[in-house]
Amino acid sequence: GPLKEAVDARFGDLEGMKKEVSAMTVAVQGSGWGWLGFDKKTGRIEAATCANQDPLQATTGLVPLLGIDVWEHAYYVDYRNVRPNYVSAIWDVINWKTVEERLVSAKA
Repeated sequence: GPLKEAVDARFGDLEGMKKEVSAMTVAVQGSGWGWLGFDKKTGRIEAATCANQDPLQATTGLVPLLGIDVWEHAYYVDYRNVRPNYVSAIWDVINWKTVEERLVSAKA
C-alpha cells in the first residue's frame, strides 16, 4: 500500500526505517519524541525528533504519522532507564493501518 511504497522510497525497507527512526529517537537528549512524518513539500516521509513537548508540525513542517514518546514516564516502569529496549519493543505494538491512514490523509 501507500505506506510501504513511501517507506521503501525513503528508507529502502521497513527495517531501514525502524533503524533510522530508532537511532534518532534513542539519541534524544532528556525528554522528547521520535517521529515519522510526512513532508508535503517533497511528498516524502521523514524521520525527525523534537525536544520536550515541541510539536512536530509547528517546528519542522512535517505532518505527524507516528510518534514515539521518550519522556521517562512512557517507559520507566517497564524498562527503567534502558530507552533502547523500549524503542525496540515499541515497533511490536504499532498500528500500521492507522499510520497508513494518516499518510493517505496527509497526502490529500
